[in-house]
Amino acid sequence: MQTCAVVLVFCLCSLAWRADAEIFTSIGQMTDLIYTERELVQSLKEYIKAEESKLAAVKSWANKLDTLTRASTSDPEGFLAHPVNAYKLMKRLNTEWSALESLVLQDPSDGFISNISVHRQYFPDEEDEKGAAKALMRLQDTYKLDSESFSKGKLPGGRYNTHLTVDDCFDMGKTAYNDADYYHAVLWMQQALRQVDAGEEAVSPKSDILDYLSYSVYQMGDLPRAIELTRRLVALDPSHQRAGSNLRYFEKLLIEERQQAEKDGEQQQQLASEEPIQLGTYQRPRDYLPEREIYEGLCRGEGVKMTERRRSRLFCRYQDGNRNPRLLFKPALEEDEWDSPHIVRYLDALTDQQIDKIKEIAKPRLARATVRDPKTGVLTTASYRVSKSAWLEGEEDPVIEQVNQRIEDITGLTVTTAELLQVANYGVGGQYEPHFDFSRKDEPDAFKSLGTGNRVATFLNYMSDVDAGGATVFPDFGAVIWPRKGTAVFWYNLFRSGEGDYRTRHAACPVLVGSKWVSNKWIHERGQEFRRQCGLSSRD
Repeated sequence: MQTCAVVLVFCLCSLAWRADAEIFTSIGQMTDLIYTERELVQSLKEYIKAEESKLAAVKSWANKLDTLTRASTSDPEGFLAHPVNAYKLMKRLNTEWSALESLVLQDPSDGFISNISVHRQYFPDEEDEKGAAKALMRLQDTYKLDSESFSKGKLPGGRYNTHLTVDDCFDMGKTAYNDADYYHAVLWMQQALRQVDAGEEAVSPKSDILDYLSYSVYQMGDLPRAIELTRRLVALDPSHQRAGSNLRYFEKLLIEERQQAEKDGEQQQQLASEEPIQLGTYQRPRDYLPEREIYEGLCRGEGVKMTERRRSRLFCRYQDGNRNPRLLFKPALEEDEWDSPHIVRYLDALTDQQIDKIKEIAKPRLARATVRDPKTGVLTTASYRVSKSAWLEGEEDPVIEQVNQRIEDITGLTVTTAELLQVANYGVGGQYEPHFDFSRKDEPDAFKSLGTGNRVATFLNYMSDVDAGGATVFPDFGAVIWPRKGTAVFWYNLFRSGEGDYRTRHAACPVLVGSKWVSNKWIHERGQEFRRQCGLSSRD
């Protein structure tokens, strides 16, 4: 048990990197929790073993004394007539029963409970659980997956078949409900109800599921179905506090709506639909992102504007960086991904060894990824960017310097004034919604503190393959670029005139299955005066 406790303490202390919450925003850091949980299970098994050993000892005592007391109580005087029996009785009651009492009072769980209590601060908290739940809903929306697909683990590219229980679905629904997100509350409460009706056992009462579902359906404007569900609730639990009053209120509203419809000469839905609630039954509420449908469609591979004519203008070539000495004998392999704006992919940007080293350096330093506030220029977190990142300097390791040098060689642009290499790892449903890399005219101070001008170009290294999702998409012109480990994509954010190319607004689609690692190098204007000639045109 002592060894187990030491192992557990070591394991849990290894999570000391968790200075903030938001563990769910990085799959890379979440992997540590997998090993921690394995150690906790081992510790739990050791505790069970100790409890069983203790119980076996007590049971052995009970059996031995049961046999003894049966003989002694049948003839007490005769039994004690033997001096050895008399002596052993004195000894048992004076010493051995006290030892048994001490054994029973021992609690092998003390060490396990103590470790859990001390190190609970390193575990995911309520915000992590809530964030992970919202991530599933985001994936559900983006990839048009119904709740049943998630519940049964039917995800494209998934290698593990993991199911959601009734209680899991109920908790998902409650998370949405508590945020007044009735659209998702309906989908998940309906799935919980479906599984209960199919006979699955659950801790969550069916009455609670119907209570949440009926009110959420009402909030979605479907009074007939809300009434039908509430009637089911009343039939199941006639003493339910809210059900009766809700039913009367819903029926009153429906009568008023029908009366108003008759006055206006409109047709009104009379009965609740017999069709089961599913994805598409209710319209998803619009949000702050104007190109939401285009963006999510591209993430699914829909609406890609790659025509045969455009494809005919795409080529592959060897890139020697304008006869750069480091590329003469082994030029970079360059492929066109898009013609205008010109986006290229380099096939041999990073080696596996370089990727492993970059991850090794970055992982302990990963922190919630930030965006630059357009008004103040200060870095801050945002709900539309779900990942963790670390910034690496060239002096930290020769590999970082090699990567920086290769970017400079391939692009012909100096990285002296570029930002540090940013390494990012995306978490559950990790994404970065449509954004510009460069600062616009209404945010002139975005990079003022750097003193290196605007972001002229982006060099994006893919450091992992992704099983499903995770594409880089450009909603303005309908391009989709899929992650491929070891490759990199490059594009200019500014025209030669210095004006921003607004077509380069792009997004990192939510990761559906897998762990996505990337590293970004944002190259700035200063120092490029003799490397990329200026021009007046806003077309190149």
